[in-house]
Amino acid sequence: MQNRLRVLRAEREWSQADLAARLHVSRQTINAIETGKYDPSLPLAFGIARLFKQPIEAIFEHESEDESDEPSA
Repeated sequence: MQNRLRVLRAEREWSQADLAARLHVSRQTINAIETGKYDPSLPLAFGIARLFKQPIEAIFEHESEDESDEPSA
């Protein structure tokens, strides 16, 4: 899963620790989400979206391994 978390955080000049404190998670969790090693839980994803005042889809994007699996229009 790709995400814009690092960009959104940088725009606000927040460190990973700053963001983690706002979301009540560890800095390691923020790092893992930003690097794609961890997908946030649904409640955490909603919390991130609420904090940045953006829809979840504007922050997180599912990576399709094979775009051909998508139904054609």
